[in-house]
Amino acid sequence: MTSNLQKGRRAVVVAGARTPFVKAFSEYTELDAIALGVLATRALLKNTELPYREVEGIVWGGVILPSGAPNVGREIALDLRLDPGCEAYTVTRACASGLQAVTSGAAAIERGEADVLICGGADSTSNAEVKLPQKLVHAFAPLALGRPTPADYLAAAPKLLPVTDLIPRQPKVAERSTGEVMGESAERMARRNEITREAQDAFALKSHQRAAAAIASGRFEDEVFPVQTSGGKWVHTDGLVRADSTLEKLSKLRPAFAREGTLTAGNSSALTDGAAAVLLMSEEKARALGYRPLAAFKSWAYTGVDPSDQLLMGPALAMPKALARAGLRLGDIDFVDMHEAFAAQVLSVLKMLGSTSFAKSRLGRDEAVGEVDPDRLNVHGGSIALGHPFGATGARMVTTMANELARTGKQTALLGICAAGGLGAAAVLERVD
Repeated sequence: MTSNLQKGRRAVVVAGARTPFVKAFSEYTELDAIALGVLATRALLKNTELPYREVEGIVWGGVILPSGAPNVGREIALDLRLDPGCEAYTVTRACASGLQAVTSGAAAIERGEADVLICGGADSTSNAEVKLPQKLVHAFAPLALGRPTPADYLAAAPKLLPVTDLIPRQPKVAERSTGEVMGESAERMARRNEITREAQDAFALKSHQRAAAAIASGRFEDEVFPVQTSGGKWVHTDGLVRADSTLEKLSKLRPAFAREGTLTAGNSSALTDGAAAVLLMSEEKARALGYRPLAAFKSWAYTGVDPSDQLLMGPALAMPKALARAGLRLGDIDFVDMHEAFAAQVLSVLKMLGSTSFAKSRLGRDEAVGEVDPDRLNVHGGSIALGHPFGATGARMVTTMANELARTGKQTALLGICAAGGLGAAAVLERVD
Protein backbone atom coordinates (compact mmCIF):
# COMPACT_ATOMS: atom_id res chain seq x y z
CA MET A 1 0.00 0.00 0.00
CA THR A 2 1.45 3.38 -0.94
CA SER A 3 0.65 6.83 0.34
CA ASN A 4 -3.00 7.73 -0.18
CA LEU A 5 -2.03 11.15 -1.48
CA GLN A 6 -0.38 9.53 -4.50
CA LYS A 7 -3.71 8.11 -5.55
CA GLY A 8 -5.56 11.41 -5.79
CA ARG A 9 -8.60 10.12 -3.96
CA ARG A 10 -8.63 10.05 -0.19
CA ALA A 11 -10.77 8.12 2.26
CA VAL A 12 -11.44 10.08 5.45
CA VAL A 13 -12.60 9.18 8.93
CA VAL A 14 -15.78 11.17 9.58
CA ALA A 15 -16.69 9.76 13.00
CA GLY A 16 -16.61 6.68 15.18
CA ALA A 17 -18.85 5.19 17.82
CA ARG A 18 -18.60 2.24 20.14
CA THR A 19 -20.40 0.53 22.94
CA PRO A 20 -18.86 0.68 26.38
CA PHE A 21 -16.55 -2.34 26.68
CA VAL A 22 -17.41 -4.71 29.52
CA LYS A 23 -15.99 -7.89 30.99
CA ALA A 24 -17.22 -11.06 29.32
CA PHE A 25 -20.16 -12.78 31.02
CA SER A 26 -21.33 -9.56 32.65
CA GLU A 27 -23.80 -6.95 31.34
CA TYR A 28 -23.75 -8.05 27.67
CA THR A 29 -24.16 -11.80 28.18
CA GLU A 30 -27.38 -11.83 26.17
CA LEU A 31 -26.02 -9.59 23.38
CA ASP A 32 -24.12 -11.47 20.68
CA ALA A 33 -21.62 -9.93 18.24
CA ILE A 34 -24.38 -9.01 15.78
CA ALA A 35 -26.48 -7.27 18.42
CA LEU A 36 -23.44 -5.35 19.69
CA GLY A 37 -22.53 -4.37 16.13
CA VAL A 38 -26.07 -3.11 15.55
CA LEU A 39 -25.88 -0.97 18.69
CA ALA A 40 -22.55 0.63 17.72
CA THR A 41 -23.61 1.23 14.11
CA ARG A 42 -27.00 2.66 15.11
CA ALA A 43 -25.29 5.04 17.54
CA LEU A 44 -22.87 6.12 14.79
CA LEU A 45 -25.68 6.83 12.33
CA LYS A 46 -27.74 8.67 14.93
CA ASN A 47 -24.82 10.79 16.13
CA THR A 48 -23.80 11.79 12.62
CA GLU A 49 -27.43 12.19 11.42
CA LEU A 50 -26.44 10.32 8.27
CA PRO A 51 -29.49 9.13 6.28
CA TYR A 52 -29.51 5.33 6.13
CA ARG A 53 -29.80 5.42 2.34
CA GLU A 54 -26.31 6.91 2.06
CA VAL A 55 -24.58 3.80 3.46
CA GLU A 56 -23.29 1.78 0.52
CA GLY A 57 -21.64 -1.03 2.42
CA ILE A 58 -20.37 -2.43 5.69
CA VAL A 59 -16.96 -3.99 6.27
CA TRP A 60 -16.84 -5.75 9.62
CA GLY A 61 -14.20 -7.51 11.69
CA GLY A 62 -14.70 -10.38 14.07
CA VAL A 63 -12.93 -13.33 15.62
CA ILE A 64 -15.66 -15.32 17.42
CA LEU A 65 -18.10 -15.44 14.53
CA PRO A 66 -21.59 -16.94 14.99
CA SER A 67 -21.66 -20.15 12.97
CA GLY A 68 -25.22 -19.55 11.81
CA ALA A 69 -24.49 -16.06 10.43
CA PRO A 70 -20.73 -15.53 10.06
CA ASN A 71 -21.11 -12.50 7.77
CA VAL A 72 -21.82 -10.23 10.74
CA GLY A 73 -21.60 -7.07 8.60
CA ARG A 74 -24.51 -8.12 6.43
CA GLU A 75 -26.61 -9.11 9.44
CA ILE A 76 -26.04 -5.65 10.91
CA ALA A 77 -27.25 -4.05 7.67
CA LEU A 78 -30.35 -6.25 7.63
CA ASP A 79 -31.17 -5.74 11.31
CA LEU A 80 -30.90 -1.97 10.92
CA ARG A 81 -33.02 -2.13 7.76
CA LEU A 82 -30.48 -0.25 5.74
CA ASP A 83 -31.09 -0.15 1.99
CA PRO A 84 -31.19 -3.78 0.77
CA GLY A 85 -28.51 -2.82 -1.74
CA CYS A 86 -26.07 -2.07 1.09
CA GLU A 87 -23.48 -4.79 0.54
CA ALA A 88 -21.34 -6.16 3.34
CA TYR A 89 -18.56 -8.55 4.12
CA THR A 90 -16.77 -9.69 7.24
CA VAL A 91 -13.03 -10.10 7.73
CA THR A 92 -11.00 -11.88 10.36
CA ARG A 93 -7.33 -11.25 11.16
CA ALA A 94 -7.48 -12.19 14.86
CA CYS A 95 -6.99 -9.13 17.11
CA ALA A 96 -6.25 -6.93 14.08
CA SER A 97 -9.66 -7.67 12.50
CA GLY A 98 -11.13 -4.26 13.28
CA LEU A 99 -8.19 -2.41 11.74
CA GLN A 100 -8.30 -4.77 8.77
CA ALA A 101 -11.97 -3.89 8.26
CA VAL A 102 -11.29 -0.14 8.40
CA THR A 103 -8.28 -0.24 6.07
CA SER A 104 -10.14 -2.54 3.67
CA GLY A 105 -12.92 0.04 3.56
CA ALA A 106 -10.45 2.88 3.04
CA ALA A 107 -8.83 0.99 0.16
CA ALA A 108 -12.23 0.39 -1.46
CA ILE A 109 -13.10 4.07 -1.26
CA GLU A 110 -9.72 5.07 -2.68
CA ARG A 111 -10.22 2.64 -5.55
CA GLY A 112 -13.50 4.40 -6.32
CA GLU A 113 -15.69 1.44 -5.38
CA ALA A 114 -17.76 3.37 -2.83
CA ASP A 115 -18.17 6.80 -1.26
CA VAL A 116 -19.74 5.91 2.10
CA LEU A 117 -18.86 2.82 4.16
CA ILE A 118 -19.24 1.79 7.77
CA CYS A 119 -16.33 -0.28 9.02
CA GLY A 120 -15.68 -1.76 12.42
CA GLY A 121 -15.84 -4.89 14.45
CA ALA A 122 -17.44 -6.69 17.35
CA ASP A 123 -16.92 -9.72 19.52
CA SER A 124 -18.83 -11.38 22.29
CA THR A 125 -16.78 -13.90 24.21
CA SER A 126 -19.88 -14.43 26.31
CA ASN A 127 -21.55 -15.97 23.29
CA ALA A 128 -18.69 -18.13 22.05
CA GLU A 129 -20.14 -21.41 20.85
CA VAL A 130 -19.05 -24.51 22.72
CA LYS A 131 -17.70 -26.98 20.20
CA LEU A 132 -18.97 -30.53 20.28
CA PRO A 133 -16.33 -33.25 20.32
CA GLN A 134 -15.42 -33.99 16.70
CA LYS A 135 -15.99 -37.67 17.33
CA LEU A 136 -19.65 -36.92 18.12
CA VAL A 137 -19.99 -34.73 15.03
CA HIS A 138 -18.56 -37.43 12.77
CA ALA A 139 -20.83 -40.04 14.29
CA PHE A 140 -24.08 -38.10 14.06
CA ALA A 141 -23.65 -35.70 11.11
CA PRO A 142 -24.55 -38.38 8.50
CA LEU A 143 -27.65 -39.17 10.52
CA ALA A 144 -28.68 -35.53 10.85
CA LEU A 145 -28.07 -34.67 7.21
CA GLY A 146 -29.56 -37.77 5.58
CA ARG A 147 -32.54 -40.07 5.97
CA PRO A 148 -31.19 -42.49 8.55
CA THR A 149 -32.61 -45.95 9.14
CA PRO A 150 -32.48 -47.82 12.47
CA ALA A 151 -29.50 -49.73 11.08
CA ASP A 152 -27.65 -46.42 10.58
CA TYR A 153 -28.14 -45.56 14.25
CA LEU A 154 -26.86 -48.95 15.30
CA ALA A 155 -23.80 -48.47 13.09
CA ALA A 156 -23.10 -45.03 14.62
CA ALA A 157 -23.30 -46.19 18.24
CA PRO A 158 -19.89 -47.96 18.39
CA LYS A 159 -18.21 -44.81 17.10
CA LEU A 160 -19.13 -43.03 20.35
CA LEU A 161 -16.91 -45.17 22.56
CA PRO A 162 -15.23 -44.48 24.88
CA VAL A 163 -17.85 -42.12 26.28
CA THR A 164 -15.19 -40.04 28.03
CA ASP A 165 -14.12 -38.75 24.59
CA LEU A 166 -17.53 -37.08 24.25
CA ILE A 167 -17.18 -34.75 27.22
CA PRO A 168 -16.96 -31.14 25.91
CA ARG A 169 -13.53 -29.65 26.49
CA GLN A 170 -12.98 -26.20 27.97
CA PRO A 171 -12.29 -23.71 25.13
CA LYS A 172 -8.59 -22.82 24.99
CA VAL A 173 -7.32 -19.71 23.24
CA ALA A 174 -4.20 -21.43 21.97
CA GLU A 175 -2.12 -21.18 18.84
CA ARG A 176 -3.04 -24.00 16.50
CA SER A 177 0.54 -24.28 15.26
CA THR A 178 2.26 -24.35 18.66
CA GLY A 179 -0.46 -25.32 21.14
CA GLU A 180 0.71 -22.45 23.32
CA VAL A 181 -1.86 -20.05 24.81
CA MET A 182 -1.13 -16.40 24.16
CA GLY A 183 -0.26 -15.66 27.78
CA GLU A 184 2.38 -18.38 27.70
CA SER A 185 3.87 -16.82 24.57
CA ALA A 186 3.87 -13.41 26.23
CA GLU A 187 5.52 -14.93 29.30
CA ARG A 188 8.34 -16.22 27.09
CA MET A 189 8.64 -12.77 25.54
CA ALA A 190 8.92 -11.21 29.00
CA ARG A 191 11.81 -13.54 29.92
CA ARG A 192 13.59 -13.17 26.58
CA ASN A 193 13.35 -9.38 26.58
CA GLU A 194 14.01 -9.06 30.32
CA ILE A 195 10.70 -7.35 31.11
CA THR A 196 10.24 -7.39 34.89
CA ARG A 197 7.01 -7.89 36.80
CA GLU A 198 7.45 -4.42 38.29
CA ALA A 199 7.69 -2.82 34.84
CA GLN A 200 4.60 -4.68 33.67
CA ASP A 201 2.56 -3.65 36.70
CA ALA A 202 3.68 -0.03 36.35
CA PHE A 203 2.62 -0.03 32.70
CA ALA A 204 -0.76 -1.55 33.57
CA LEU A 205 -1.31 1.01 36.30
CA LYS A 206 -0.63 3.85 33.87
CA SER A 207 -3.14 2.35 31.42
CA HIS A 208 -5.83 2.39 34.11
CA GLN A 209 -4.92 5.87 35.30
CA ARG A 210 -5.02 7.34 31.80
CA ALA A 211 -8.26 5.60 30.88
CA ALA A 212 -9.88 6.76 34.11
CA ALA A 213 -8.67 10.32 33.48
CA ALA A 214 -10.04 10.24 29.93
CA ILE A 215 -13.44 9.08 31.16
CA ALA A 216 -13.51 11.68 33.93
CA SER A 217 -12.57 14.46 31.52
CA GLY A 218 -15.34 13.55 29.08
CA ARG A 219 -12.90 12.81 26.25
CA PHE A 220 -14.74 9.61 25.32
CA GLU A 221 -18.16 11.23 25.15
CA ASP A 222 -17.79 11.70 21.39
CA GLU A 223 -17.22 8.00 20.82
CA VAL A 224 -18.75 5.89 23.62
CA PHE A 225 -22.54 5.63 23.67
CA PRO A 226 -24.69 4.02 26.37
CA VAL A 227 -26.24 0.61 25.87
CA GLN A 228 -29.47 -0.64 27.38
CA THR A 229 -29.26 -4.35 28.11
CA SER A 230 -32.11 -6.78 27.62
CA GLY A 231 -32.71 -6.55 31.37
CA GLY A 232 -33.28 -2.80 31.12
CA LYS A 233 -29.99 -1.77 32.71
CA TRP A 234 -28.06 1.09 31.11
CA VAL A 235 -24.30 0.73 30.64
CA HIS A 236 -22.72 4.16 30.25
CA THR A 237 -18.99 3.55 30.49
CA ASP A 238 -16.25 0.95 30.14
CA GLY A 239 -16.48 -1.59 32.89
CA LEU A 240 -12.89 -2.75 33.26
CA VAL A 241 -11.22 0.56 34.11
CA ARG A 242 -9.90 0.60 37.69
CA ALA A 243 -9.39 4.19 38.79
CA ASP A 244 -8.40 2.98 42.29
CA SER A 245 -5.76 0.52 41.13
CA THR A 246 -2.34 0.77 42.76
CA LEU A 247 1.03 -0.88 42.35
CA GLU A 248 0.54 -2.55 45.71
CA LYS A 249 -2.73 -4.14 44.58
CA LEU A 250 -1.25 -5.25 41.27
CA SER A 251 1.83 -6.72 42.94
CA LYS A 252 -0.32 -9.07 45.03
CA LEU A 253 -1.92 -10.80 42.05
CA ARG A 254 -0.73 -14.31 41.35
CA PRO A 255 0.93 -15.25 38.03
CA ALA A 256 -1.66 -16.43 35.52
CA PHE A 257 0.32 -18.44 33.00
CA ALA A 258 3.39 -19.89 34.78
CA ARG A 259 4.16 -20.80 38.39
CA GLU A 260 7.07 -18.36 38.63
CA GLY A 261 5.77 -16.10 35.88
CA THR A 262 5.27 -12.35 35.74
CA LEU A 263 2.01 -12.04 33.81
CA THR A 264 -1.14 -11.63 35.89
CA ALA A 265 -4.78 -10.76 35.39
CA GLY A 266 -3.76 -7.22 36.30
CA ASN A 267 -1.16 -6.66 33.59
CA SER A 268 -3.01 -8.55 30.84
CA SER A 269 -6.11 -7.60 28.86
CA ALA A 270 -9.30 -9.36 29.89
CA LEU A 271 -11.88 -11.25 27.86
CA THR A 272 -14.28 -8.50 26.80
CA ASP A 273 -17.56 -7.93 24.96
CA GLY A 274 -18.17 -4.86 22.80
CA ALA A 275 -18.34 -3.29 19.35
CA ALA A 276 -16.94 -0.26 17.52
CA ALA A 277 -17.92 1.33 14.20
CA VAL A 278 -16.18 3.93 12.03
CA LEU A 279 -17.80 6.07 9.32
CA LEU A 280 -15.54 6.38 6.27
CA MET A 281 -16.25 8.54 3.24
CA SER A 282 -14.43 9.83 0.22
CA GLU A 283 -13.26 13.30 1.13
CA GLU A 284 -15.34 14.84 -1.64
CA LYS A 285 -18.50 13.11 -0.43
CA ALA A 286 -17.88 14.06 3.19
CA ARG A 287 -17.50 17.72 2.36
CA ALA A 288 -20.49 17.63 -0.01
CA LEU A 289 -22.64 16.29 2.84
CA GLY A 290 -21.34 18.98 5.17
CA TYR A 291 -19.13 16.82 7.39
CA ARG A 292 -15.77 17.90 8.75
CA PRO A 293 -13.37 14.98 8.28
CA LEU A 294 -11.29 14.09 11.31
CA ALA A 295 -8.40 12.14 9.81
CA ALA A 296 -7.20 10.06 6.90
CA PHE A 297 -4.92 7.07 6.51
CA LYS A 298 -1.49 8.01 5.33
CA SER A 299 -0.41 4.37 5.22
CA TRP A 300 -0.90 0.94 6.72
CA ALA A 301 1.01 -2.34 6.85
CA TYR A 302 0.51 -5.96 7.89
CA THR A 303 3.15 -8.58 8.53
CA GLY A 304 3.70 -12.04 9.98
CA VAL A 305 6.31 -13.76 12.13
CA ASP A 306 6.97 -17.37 13.12
CA PRO A 307 4.56 -18.01 16.05
CA SER A 308 7.19 -20.18 17.76
CA ASP A 309 9.61 -17.24 17.84
CA GLN A 310 8.02 -14.24 19.57
CA LEU A 311 4.32 -14.51 18.80
CA LEU A 312 3.35 -10.93 19.67
CA MET A 313 6.28 -9.02 18.19
CA GLY A 314 4.39 -8.18 14.97
CA PRO A 315 4.01 -4.45 15.67
CA ALA A 316 7.82 -4.12 15.90
CA LEU A 317 7.93 -5.12 12.23
CA ALA A 318 4.68 -3.61 10.96
CA MET A 319 5.07 -0.16 12.51
CA PRO A 320 8.41 0.60 10.80
CA LYS A 321 6.91 -0.59 7.53
CA ALA A 322 3.90 1.72 7.90
CA LEU A 323 6.19 4.62 8.81
CA ALA A 324 8.33 4.01 5.73
CA ARG A 325 5.29 3.87 3.47
CA ALA A 326 4.11 7.16 4.95
CA GLY A 327 7.54 8.72 4.41
CA LEU A 328 7.83 9.44 8.14
CA ARG A 329 10.15 8.60 11.03
CA LEU A 330 9.07 7.72 14.55
CA GLY A 331 10.17 11.14 15.73
CA ASP A 332 7.65 12.75 13.37
CA ILE A 333 4.72 11.03 15.10
CA ASP A 334 2.61 12.93 17.64
CA PHE A 335 0.73 9.96 19.18
CA VAL A 336 1.51 6.25 19.33
CA ASP A 337 -1.40 3.96 20.12
CA MET A 338 -0.45 0.32 20.69
CA HIS A 339 -2.85 -2.49 21.50
CA GLU A 340 -2.14 -3.82 24.97
CA ALA A 341 -2.72 -7.56 24.80
CA PHE A 342 -0.21 -7.76 27.66
CA ALA A 343 2.03 -5.18 29.27
CA ALA A 344 4.95 -7.55 28.60
CA GLN A 345 4.14 -7.55 24.88
CA VAL A 346 4.02 -3.74 24.63
CA LEU A 347 7.22 -3.32 26.61
CA SER A 348 8.94 -5.95 24.48
CA VAL A 349 7.92 -4.20 21.27
CA LEU A 350 9.13 -0.86 22.64
CA LYS A 351 12.52 -2.45 23.39
CA MET A 352 12.69 -3.83 19.86
CA LEU A 353 11.90 -0.45 18.31
CA GLY A 354 14.70 1.11 20.36
CA SER A 355 17.26 -1.59 19.57
CA THR A 356 19.95 -1.15 16.93
CA SER A 357 20.69 -4.88 16.90
CA PHE A 358 16.99 -5.63 16.31
CA ALA A 359 16.94 -3.10 13.48
CA LYS A 360 19.94 -4.77 11.82
CA SER A 361 18.81 -8.36 12.31
CA ARG A 362 15.05 -8.04 11.67
CA LEU A 363 14.51 -4.84 9.73
CA GLY A 364 17.59 -4.69 7.53
CA ARG A 365 18.46 -1.18 8.62
CA ASP A 366 21.47 0.26 10.41
CA GLU A 367 19.64 2.43 12.92
CA ALA A 368 17.02 1.68 15.52
CA VAL A 369 13.49 2.81 14.72
CA GLY A 370 13.62 4.91 17.85
CA GLU A 371 12.45 5.39 21.41
CA VAL A 372 8.73 6.00 21.94
CA ASP A 373 8.09 8.98 24.19
CA PRO A 374 5.98 7.66 27.11
CA ASP A 375 3.98 10.88 27.09
CA ARG A 376 2.84 10.11 23.53
CA LEU A 377 2.06 6.42 24.06
CA ASN A 378 -1.53 5.28 24.70
CA VAL A 379 -2.45 8.70 25.98
CA HIS A 380 -5.95 7.61 27.02
CA GLY A 381 -5.09 4.09 28.15
CA GLY A 382 -5.29 0.89 26.17
CA SER A 383 -6.70 -2.59 26.08
CA ILE A 384 -5.53 -3.54 29.60
CA ALA A 385 -7.78 -0.89 31.11
CA LEU A 386 -10.43 -0.39 28.44
CA GLY A 387 -10.86 -4.03 27.48
CA HIS A 388 -10.33 -5.93 24.27
CA PRO A 389 -13.29 -7.26 22.27
CA PHE A 390 -11.04 -8.92 19.68
CA GLY A 391 -12.72 -7.67 16.52
CA ALA A 392 -13.50 -4.18 17.84
CA THR A 393 -10.13 -3.02 19.14
CA GLY A 394 -8.76 -1.72 15.82
CA ALA A 395 -11.84 0.43 15.17
CA ARG A 396 -11.69 1.68 18.75
CA MET A 397 -8.10 2.79 18.27
CA VAL A 398 -8.84 4.50 14.92
CA THR A 399 -11.74 6.41 16.49
CA THR A 400 -9.81 7.56 19.55
CA MET A 401 -6.78 8.68 17.57
CA ALA A 402 -8.85 10.43 14.87
CA ASN A 403 -10.71 12.34 17.58
CA GLU A 404 -7.46 13.14 19.37
CA LEU A 405 -5.83 14.55 16.23
CA ALA A 406 -8.86 16.71 15.51
CA ARG A 407 -9.14 17.83 19.14
CA THR A 408 -5.50 18.72 19.69
CA GLY A 409 -4.54 19.96 16.25
CA LYS A 410 -1.63 17.51 16.20
CA GLN A 411 -0.73 15.98 12.86
CA THR A 412 -0.04 12.25 12.99
CA ALA A 413 -0.74 9.08 14.96
CA LEU A 414 0.85 5.64 14.65
CA LEU A 415 -1.20 2.55 15.52
CA GLY A 416 0.21 -0.90 16.27
CA ILE A 417 -1.58 -4.20 16.94
CA CYS A 418 -0.33 -7.74 17.62
CA ALA A 419 -2.51 -10.68 16.69
CA ALA A 420 -2.73 -14.44 16.97
CA GLY A 421 -0.90 -16.44 14.35
CA GLY A 422 2.17 -14.22 14.71
CA LEU A 423 0.56 -11.30 12.90
CA GLY A 424 1.33 -7.62 13.24
CA ALA A 425 -0.63 -4.61 12.02
CA ALA A 426 0.09 -0.90 11.87
CA ALA A 427 -1.31 2.29 10.39
CA VAL A 428 -0.46 5.96 10.21
CA LEU A 429 -3.30 8.45 10.59
CA GLU A 430 -2.99 12.12 9.67
CA ARG A 431 -5.25 14.96 10.67
CA VAL A 432 -7.46 16.44 7.95
CA ASP A 433 -7.96 20.19 8.05
